[in-house]
Amino acid sequence: MIRSRSVFISLVFSLFIAFCTIHHPSATIEPDISTLVPVVTMPTPKSKSTSYPQATQIKSLALSHIANVWVNDGGDKVTRDELRAYDNPNGVNNSIWDGSTISLAGARNEVVAFNMILEAPSSTAIEVNLSFNELSGPDNHKITTTLASREGLFTFVGRNIELFCMRYLEIKGISTDLFFHGFNYDERHIPQRCRRPYDSDTGKWYGQWDDRPCHNLFYPEIAVPLELETPFSITAGTNQSIWGDIYIPKSLPAGIYSGKIKITEEGNLTWQIPIQLKVYDFTLPDLPSAKTMLYYSIENINDRYLGELYPNPGTPLYLQSLALADLHFQIAHRHKISLIDGYIEQIEDMEESWSDRLKGDLFTPAHGYSGIGEGIGNNVYSIGTYGSWDWQDGNRDDMWSNTDAWVNWFQSKSFSTPTDYFLYLIDESDDYPQIEEWAQWINSNPGSGNDLMSMATISLPDAEENTPELDVPTSSFTVGISEEWQPSVNRYHAATDRLLYFYNSNRPATGSFAIEDEGVSLWVLAWTQYKHQIDRWFYWESTYYDNFQGNTGQTNVFSTAQTFGNLEEFDESLGETGWNYVNGDGVLFYPGYDTRYPMDSYSIMGPLVSLRMKNWRRGIQDVDYLTLAAAIDPMRTKQIVDEMIPKVLWEVGVTDPQDPTWVRTDISWSIDPDDWARARSELASIIENFYKNMSIQSCLPIILCGN
Repeated sequence: MIRSRSVFISLVFSLFIAFCTIHHPSATIEPDISTLVPVVTMPTPKSKSTSYPQATQIKSLALSHIANVWVNDGGDKVTRDELRAYDNPNGVNNSIWDGSTISLAGARNEVVAFNMILEAPSSTAIEVNLSFNELSGPDNHKITTTLASREGLFTFVGRNIELFCMRYLEIKGISTDLFFHGFNYDERHIPQRCRRPYDSDTGKWYGQWDDRPCHNLFYPEIAVPLELETPFSITAGTNQSIWGDIYIPKSLPAGIYSGKIKITEEGNLTWQIPIQLKVYDFTLPDLPSAKTMLYYSIENINDRYLGELYPNPGTPLYLQSLALADLHFQIAHRHKISLIDGYIEQIEDMEESWSDRLKGDLFTPAHGYSGIGEGIGNNVYSIGTYGSWDWQDGNRDDMWSNTDAWVNWFQSKSFSTPTDYFLYLIDESDDYPQIEEWAQWINSNPGSGNDLMSMATISLPDAEENTPELDVPTSSFTVGISEEWQPSVNRYHAATDRLLYFYNSNRPATGSFAIEDEGVSLWVLAWTQYKHQIDRWFYWESTYYDNFQGNTGQTNVFSTAQTFGNLEEFDESLGETGWNYVNGDGVLFYPGYDTRYPMDSYSIMGPLVSLRMKNWRRGIQDVDYLTLAAAIDPMRTKQIVDEMIPKVLWEVGVTDPQDPTWVRTDISWSIDPDDWARARSELASIIENFYKNMSIQSCLPIILCGN
């Protein structure tokens, strides 16, 4: 990331490129965001605050066991027991649902989503099916989808509309590790819906596990392609969420596109839901402005799908393993997320396993791929992830020869997509002299290996003080003293030869990956990345099916929410708990084929994704809006960011700098998705209004004259 360019030239050039992107949908843009500065205010966090006027509520067309249908955008998780529309029909209206029609908006090359909730309060609805295959717009342009068979679920060409039946997981205990270790002295670190009652007179929380509103509730989590659950039933007294993804092709003209979602029960049409989509007259970039890296374990994938950790190279099972890995890459790519692994360590293996991923060939119709990032490479590669590189016991000459070989391989490929690649020196180690020695060896290399970046998971202030030769400090964040972090961050941003990564997540510093956290939590994560110019956000695992660190072994991830940490006891306040007990940690992909738990297997050779991955994508796409808008109106864009996330990461600070191990505060952001919708709508208006008032003829002379 270049941070030293002239602000004026950068802005003008960014506007020109952005203008070309709008009028040439295949182009991409990544404007400079260096104008952002930290904020100092922190309003009281907001919860659901928007009230909507009463509207006509849609009614069933025929006798139906589904009493109510309503829709939200997924930022508010609806647990399986909730019958919100049945209790208060007008209380469920929101930014995309007025009681009768779904109203979405999005840019070209974006996936917009909706979450439809079907309520069956009194009697079980059986043999339920949904169909939604087309949206029609201006001049007979359409958004359509190819209906998939079981075998064709992972062929994405033509699949611009996808529907998913959400599976639920029961929350049996609070995710203590992702909500700070301070949960035991300040319950505001826990999501609002999971907090015990608070006594304002005594200033204390009281009650037991059963007093928590989220206790033993079933949260929506696993997005199962609807084709695998058709038809389905809804048990009396519960609801069923149906998730929809709509990809807006780059070639589509702006305008309003309309369609119908049809619901049948036992073959009879009972509901017909109007849906409309406003397509903005601009295009999001293929290469995300908020770059990520997400680890996956081919060993865990092989274990669940193939029943064998390490198939012999060249065998049919080995080729099947490569194909499974590639599917994970493709699905992550459709969510604007980049994968890394730790299995391939030898350069001679790269051509077979990684070349197509980095070139972008894997993400083309020839390989069954279509959608976001078509033809764009994975944009990141980690050498020796978690410190698994195989010359650690060598000397400086070994470091030089190996880093030369890696850099030579990458330089020989000339990938069209810019690719960050680095040597992952070590993970979460305080052996600073060793980290510094390795980093020095690389930086002193007289050969091509000098260009290889060194990376380690270490907090930034520690890295600056103890490992100044390290190129890419990758910080986790729980608490931190603002006066120490901000100057260190500023110095790293000013350095043109350094990158700053962050990994994982903790409240109240930013939204978390815990299943029971609010739906907006991962929107917050991406906005946080934008606000503080984090070059890449790293999440430690996506296929952590074997909880070896928590000594609980293999997890049936279709029936058990806890995936990380120990299960040691039942606490009267926390429910199930233990060392680092977390729900959903390390699992964003669910195995479509499961040899260990065949009763829950869908018997498809490819992964299912989590609701959390879809919400992370939403946040990443929001950052594309922020980046485009900042190139046009940096001041207002910054104001929007400051309003939405006033204090995140080190800005939160600590309660007592003399004891910087804890913090007392609530989150600083709104958990009302409608607040986020308004912010996103304003960003879209900034972008669209600019292009309405500008022509290419008036832009070119400015660019050419340079003043």
